[in-house]
Amino acid sequence: MTERSETRSAGDPADGRVRIRGWFESLRDRLCEAFEALERCYAGPDAAASKPGCFVRKAWQRPGGGGGVMAIMRGRVFEKVGVNVSTVWGEFSPEFARQIPGAEEDPRFWASGISLVAHPRSPRVPPAHMNTRHIRTTRAWFGGGADLNPIYPLEEDTRDFHDRLRRACDAFDPEWYPRFKKWADEYFFIPHRNEPRGVGGIFYDYLEEEFERGFAFTRAVGEAFLDIYPGLVARRMNDPWSDAERAHQLERRGRYVEFNLLYDRGTRFGLMTGGNPEAVLMSLPPLVAWP
Repeated sequence: MTERSETRSAGDPADGRVRIRGWFESLRDRLCEAFEALERCYAGPDAAASKPGCFVRKAWQRPGGGGGVMAIMRGRVFEKVGVNVSTVWGEFSPEFARQIPGAEEDPRFWASGISLVAHPRSPRVPPAHMNTRHIRTTRAWFGGGADLNPIYPLEEDTRDFHDRLRRACDAFDPEWYPRFKKWADEYFFIPHRNEPRGVGGIFYDYLEEEFERGFAFTRAVGEAFLDIYPGLVARRMNDPWSDAERAHQLERRGRYVEFNLLYDRGTRFGLMTGGNPEAVLMSLPPLVAWP
């Protein structure tokens, strides 16, 4: 995929696109390294009988333009963790174009982003999600966020996760954390269950800041997640857990599936733009149960 072809497809200058794509790819590499290090450091009850996992990468191409790389690991700490990066361009379908800002009269688009979902093996280790992206139509904006979805919420972990995201937001605008936290509380909510998906985090979309400021904030969100989440995993990954806790974990994963299939914007965007279904549905856990 060349910068020239991306420019021609989206219809506006490519300034910043190579940097954006490069940032998402470099963040993916650092996240994968951090998670593989946790796999190697694992010292839980079955450590001697298991081998550390490592990421397997698989590239895919989108017929309408662009593509991405899936990075999936199945290990002894992470039952399944995916860190996907994609950069795609082309034209929205007429139906979908009406739902996207700036695409009503000109359906051409360019989009790049990173998506991470971690499903730990231990019920004591909190699952997590992080996604950031940049989309261009006749308008341009950043979006994304991060949230924590513990099976057994612990005040210390919730506090530290939110504090790190707060610091990332406060460096740009002290009003952003309460605004984006509220947005996350509303967005990561399962209406038909009348319950939150987890303990929240931040969510933002249609952030049409000046490019460098918006890009810097999006990088700060990624850095914050990389800084805090591996440490939360390390705190809990060696703790023993029971069969009853495992059964409860599988039921709670059902809530995650329900949200992602029914309400998640990223899932809808990926499927409606002809993305790779395997990559789009990477977020789903490997094992789940409903009572």
